Amino acid sequence: MTAPLIFIDLETTGTRATRDRITEIAALKIIDGQPVDAWSSLINPGIRVPANISQLTGIDDVMLADAPYFEDIAESLREWLGDGHTLVAHNARFDYSFLRNAFKREGHDYRAPIICTLRLSRRLAPQEPQHNLKALLARHAIERTRTHRAEDDVKALWALWKTWQARYSDEVWSSALAEELRHRTLPAHLDSRQLKDLPESPGVYFFYGYNRLPLYVGKSINLRRRVLSHFQRDYQDNKAMRLAQQIHHIEWEETAGDLGAQLREAQLVKTLMPIMNRQLRKQRKLTTWHWPSHADQPALISGDVLTKPYDGALYGLFRSAKDAKDALRTIAEEHKLCPQVLGLTKGKGRCFASQLGKCLGACQGKETLPAHTQRTQEALAQLQIKAWPWPGRIIIQEGPTASGKRAWHVVDHWCYLGSAETLKKAQRFTQASLPAFDVDSYRILNRFLRTPEQHGLSVKALER
Repeated sequence: MTAPLIFIDLETTGTRATRDRITEIAALKIIDGQPVDAWSSLINPGIRVPANISQLTGIDDVMLADAPYFEDIAESLREWLGDGHTLVAHNARFDYSFLRNAFKREGHDYRAPIICTLRLSRRLAPQEPQHNLKALLARHAIERTRTHRAEDDVKALWALWKTWQARYSDEVWSSALAEELRHRTLPAHLDSRQLKDLPESPGVYFFYGYNRLPLYVGKSINLRRRVLSHFQRDYQDNKAMRLAQQIHHIEWEETAGDLGAQLREAQLVKTLMPIMNRQLRKQRKLTTWHWPSHADQPALISGDVLTKPYDGALYGLFRSAKDAKDALRTIAEEHKLCPQVLGLTKGKGRCFASQLGKCLGACQGKETLPAHTQRTQEALAQLQIKAWPWPGRIIIQEGPTASGKRAWHVVDHWCYLGSAETLKKAQRFTQASLPAFDVDSYRILNRFLRTPEQHGLSVKALER
């Protein structure tokens, strides 16, 4: 007797496996090619079913009012599913993620091998443009009484399985199943052949959705390990699940090391604007506090000043003038600095903060302006932006990697101009190509250039 296959389908309140809940479960147990048992039940999710979900499935709050909660059926369902029996589902990672999370909430660590019929369909008929369940049933003339209802979908899925077995030779069928089991953690819409040449070297990778929509850009010192890690935790991470559900295509670029990967990632995110990269997306114009030499207070100016020579010191990079003033105001309160002298409030004579004992009196001569300036600059030292220590452009050599890859990165006043595979090509980058200041590139470069030798980098200043 062969091990059971369990065809399963779930209906849910949404798409987030860790937050949304199951509303219906149906399963069909197959042994030696024959149905031997079935399991089906509505499930009270304990939360309201969104109107759009009710419209899609026909399942609403009234229908679920008297249904059992998952906790009521967890023990019996876990026993019925058995240990190590393979689950078969359409877009299986979705159903499996909801099932694992539901069991986890009840104290069960449920795990099972899975076969995704969506991926299986792609392997069997790669020439076909559509592989959703509706399209497959229509293609093979399989009737389904109700759409998006678990019991009907499970029966239709079993009928589809039998149709495939009859249509394809044993060799083709066995090969497709074996390939599916080898790559069962991959996203449903992703062809496993795309990962064949994914290297274990530094670089950046690109996830694309339908019609090459940019979804996500990432970086790693080991591209293969990092890309595959995205698909190992989708059952417990809503973002990873959302990403896995949409990926259709993967590309990558190798770099000579971690610096090149980080700079390229920051650059590509701002160019491609992938919908799931939020932290590195293009920012609004930044502002900074500029304290000129011999001045009594700082002035708020554009962060673009970092791309040019400047007098005095710069403190902090902020997304807005409000953020900059809030940061300075907080430091003033912590160190009893005068907000009036700093230009945060208007007026003459004794300021309101001094009346409350929160200012040492620079506004009324109790503290000298030079002393107040020194205290303020010492308090702001934690925010001071490092001045560009070279007269102009520099070239940073990175590599070689294990495969012999090298790169020369060109930087001018914290602005990343680009990279080249040879020093000669790198020297052709000109100041005319200087991009706008980017805070992410600044932070990356500042971190690596503090101790370049520890990162295997060598730095050369170019003549102006």
